[in-house]
Order: sequence, then structure tokens, then C-alpha cells
Amino acid sequence: MIIERSMHPDWLSNAYLVADREGGTAVVIDSGGPSGDLLAAAERLGVDVQLLLLTHHHADHVAENSVWKERHGVEILTHPLEADLLEDVDRTIEAGEIVEAGGLAIDSVLTPGHTAGMLNFIVDGNVFTGDTLFKGSVGGVRAPGSTSFADLKRSIMEVLMALPKDTRVHPGHTDPTTIAAEWEGNAFVRLWRGIDDESSERCRVFEDEATLVLWAPDYDGGYKAWVRWDDGADDIVPGSAVTRG
Repeated sequence: MIIERSMHPDWLSNAYLVADREGGTAVVIDSGGPSGDLLAAAERLGVDVQLLLLTHHHADHVAENSVWKERHGVEILTHPLEADLLEDVDRTIEAGEIVEAGGLAIDSVLTPGHTAGMLNFIVDGNVFTGDTLFKGSVGGVRAPGSTSFADLKRSIMEVLMALPKDTRVHPGHTDPTTIAAEWEGNAFVRLWRGIDDESSERCRVFEDEATLVLWAPDYDGGYKAWVRWDDGADDIVPGSAVTRG
């Protein structure tokens, strides 16, 4: 199997070309990364690009759908809850559905949290995690269409962390990692495992008082925060929303 990646210089969002072999069949996973390099890779590899699989509906993951449709006539697929928020989806994928393209058999796994219909795609020891899990970080639950902290935690700890530890992780933003690396080193995962202790630092978030449970580096060079509101509800927010001290 062959994986090529393109990353947007501002959004840091990835698009992936996944092929079964040179001269074979390929799919694209998300289109937020610039299409030029991946189009060139498809031509160099001599592959038939048949499908565009979308993890979710956010603009930084679907920006170049039309390019792939125009250049390769791809079918665009995503979960029904995400398809309702887009205008160019050809057909939908249910949780647990196997999507086949040439020699690729891609398992579609529902991982709600960042959005309700977030799909992760598993193929040949690789998982494409969209905005559920990043290298060293996790998705937030404040973006349009998000569900809950509990959903995100369940998606990561019960779905993704249950994969074989040598599974290679290809996130929706920035660099690849592995399940083993995130199990051992991801600050959110470590806290959920009970390895590290929660902080009791007080802070302000969106002008409201809260407890800063965890302050951790995010994929973009900034920070992401796990906060607990005074009613006991947990949330994951961008560090830019937090005032410390």
C-alpha cells in the first residue's frame, strides 16, 4: 500500500492519497490539503483515483472536493450526519461499513466528539483519524457540529486506543504518529488512563470561571485545554480561549 500526504500551509490540514499499488487503484481521504502534489503523485504512480472519503464536513477538510471531482470523477462519500451539511456528497457510509476500491478494503469507524458523524478510516495497519486524535493532542468539542467531551473520550479510549499498538495514525492535521506513541505520551490519554494527575488551577474560559484540568501542546504550536466548568461538566477548548493566572 502507498500513502502520500499533502498539508495546507495555513490550516495545517492533511489530504491523503492511498493506493493499493503502483498502477492500481487509489482513494483520497479528505481534501483540505493542496491537491497539486497529490494529483502529481497519482499521475506518477499511474493509479485510478476512484473515491474521496471525508472524515467530516469542516471546510479545512473538504476545500478541494471539486478539484478531485473534476480531475478524476471521484465519488464523494461520508457519514449521513456529515453529508447533511455538504452539497456534493454522492453516497453515504454507515459506521462499520467496509469500503472497497481495487485491493483496498477500508473499515469505516464512527468516532463522534469533534463532530457527530466523524468517521475514521482503517486500512492495512493504518488509521486516518480526522480531527479525533492528533500527534500529542486531541480534537476539541467546541467546533460547529461537535457533540460532547464524553463522546470524544469514548471515541479515543474505547475505539482508537483499542487498535493494535503498532497501528500507524494519520491525523487530519500535521504529523503522523502511532497508537503506541499516543498511549504512552499523549497528555489527554495519560490523564484518562489515570497515569497523571489533574490540575486544580483556576482560570477564565470565554469569560466564565473554570478549573484548568490540563494544559497541553496542540498540533499547531499553540495549546489545547481540558477545562471543568463550575457545574462539573468537562470541555476541551483552544488554549486561546483560556486566561490563566
